[in-house]
Amino acid sequence: MEPHEELNSNHKRHLLTSAQYVDNLLADIEGILASSLSKSPFPKYRLDLSPAQAKLVQDYIARIRAQMVQVLKSQGISPSGPTMGARHSIRATLEFADIAFDECRPQAMRGYGRVPPSVVPELNGLVDEMRSILRQLNNYLGQQADGDLQRRLERLNGAAGGLELLGKIERIVRERGLVEFRPALSIIVDKLESPAFQIAVFGRVSSGKSSLLNHILGTDVLPVGVTPITAVPTRLVYGPEVRLTVSSLDRKTEQTSIDRLPEFVSEEHNPANGKHITRIVVEMPSARLEAGVVLVDTPGLGSLATAGAAETMAYLPNCDLGVVLIDAGSTLTEEDLATIRNLYEAAIPAFVLLSKADLLSPADRARVVSYVASHIRSQVGIDLTVWPVSSQREQASLLDEWFASEIQPLFRRHQELARQSVHRKIAALGDAVEAALKVRLNASAKGPIKDVKAIREAQTRLRQAGGEFDGILEFCFKASYEVGELADLALRRAAAEIARSWCGHDKPKMEEKESLTRNLIATASEGANRIFDKLVGLARSLEQGLDATRQAVTAEVGSEQRVFVSLVKEMPLVDPGPLEIRLRRGFLSMLGERVTRWRIRRKLEEEVGPRAVEVFRAYGRLIEAWSRRTISELHRNFDAQADALRAQLEQLAEGRKAGPEEAEALQQDLADLSRIQGQEQTPARSLTG
Repeated sequence: MEPHEELNSNHKRHLLTSAQYVDNLLADIEGILASSLSKSPFPKYRLDLSPAQAKLVQDYIARIRAQMVQVLKSQGISPSGPTMGARHSIRATLEFADIAFDECRPQAMRGYGRVPPSVVPELNGLVDEMRSILRQLNNYLGQQADGDLQRRLERLNGAAGGLELLGKIERIVRERGLVEFRPALSIIVDKLESPAFQIAVFGRVSSGKSSLLNHILGTDVLPVGVTPITAVPTRLVYGPEVRLTVSSLDRKTEQTSIDRLPEFVSEEHNPANGKHITRIVVEMPSARLEAGVVLVDTPGLGSLATAGAAETMAYLPNCDLGVVLIDAGSTLTEEDLATIRNLYEAAIPAFVLLSKADLLSPADRARVVSYVASHIRSQVGIDLTVWPVSSQREQASLLDEWFASEIQPLFRRHQELARQSVHRKIAALGDAVEAALKVRLNASAKGPIKDVKAIREAQTRLRQAGGEFDGILEFCFKASYEVGELADLALRRAAAEIARSWCGHDKPKMEEKESLTRNLIATASEGANRIFDKLVGLARSLEQGLDATRQAVTAEVGSEQRVFVSLVKEMPLVDPGPLEIRLRRGFLSMLGERVTRWRIRRKLEEEVGPRAVEVFRAYGRLIEAWSRRTISELHRNFDAQADALRAQLEQLAEGRKAGPEEAEALQQDLADLSRIQGQEQTPARSLTG
């Protein structure tokens, strides 16, 4: 027998690449078959094969591939495995699709000619609509198994129970391909997974915040001292063991020893937050945190010109309850009043605690408490009970009494309100899914809709409403920048008002410091209110667009769905902080109002100009961040409702009636929903854990 000779490496490489090329061609044939069977709006091929012929082609492809593998193996060639995961490839392809749609925005198509202004909102809405769907799929593929809605619900149901209706909705959405309801489902699951009651403690540097929190938790985990605490708010949450989690812009989130906390939160170890810390969470097995309370130690207040204070004021809207700590050994400051005012404006319950009360005699304590309460009433216009507290062991009962009599009842009420809110959202989602199933059955309350024109008009209205986001976002960013540049205008206004007062045109006479503070606040508020009004207008437009579309699909939706205006709230207010000016009326008031105004303005620019510039620029950044968060929340809630309505409109436009088997399954789903909704008329207490 002749000795067996093998192919050289070049031969093998050519044979392998030829087989790969043929396999790609076979994949193209499979793509042709799939394309001819798909419901693509841009079909490339028509199906001119019988089912038997198509099956035969697929069988031959399988045989060719099997034989090809045997040929390669006979020559000692092993096909290499896949080098790239399907998930990554799909997500990369979705990014290209996202870019393609983004290139269809009006500003991107100017090179093709003028886009009519009346078409701009609808075109933006169309782009946002498509990008939203692509983003949802991309986000879903980016989740790990634990991020899956089904698994998350199973964990919640195991821990809490009482979620049968939500579980049924999730199953219907998954099995019936109703992906348009996934965003609304995700929002509800997010709320169920985060039922926390956040209590934020505000106060000036060294007011005793850390000592107070340490006493409440029965530990010394938070650093205590006179060194100003900057960085970011420190969140204290329940955990089976003490653990510190730190996130920053420069590196990934890391878990580390609790002993390292001062490295991230103190001015000594992290001056001006030079480590770019973005989030700090301390877990601990405290009984007062176990039920869902989250305590937040905020950076010390001084003025908005400091990074720590700006971060504190930016956090304020996220809390459910604000506690303002006032040092019994110092006076009530403008920062304290501004924090109370901000909490009141944001409709957030607030408590005022007089810390270090052990330093005062009982008589002095009563006098200071009365003074603080009356001053808040006169300056802010609200009545607040002031509680004297102390973290010292001899007087610690004062703090325990406050927590037991005020905080715990509020937390229980918060749990009840949260439970009711989630129950309403689940019921409303169940109604919407029920309406979608009826549309599929072509059996909605008003029967099948034949007027395709009316359906298309409803789709256009919805796109126009959603198309406003792009323009509003651009407006808010521009207006936020303009707010940051208003310091000069505010000083000019203050100078004019003070000059009129000095020259006898305004009566009664006013304090120069009061006039300066008021003009700074008023000027900043005027700029910020433009943004607020714009966002309220957007919220109402979104509600109107959704309401008009609901009429087209005959879906009755309760008021729980109309949450958009309520999302535009808690706008942070400017806090100029303490201002010291030295203006002497003297002979200036005899030089005439015009010259007096000019001289006062020059003096204000010298004494508080740099400070005013910093205050306004910090406030501009604060407003921009708030606008971004608010628009993002509006967008998320709009997509959650609009996606479901768009899908139902498409079903109505197609007019396809379900087949016998599908109709039977849909009827069973409707019966199951009706049964569970009837059983859950009284919501279970376990909905929020």
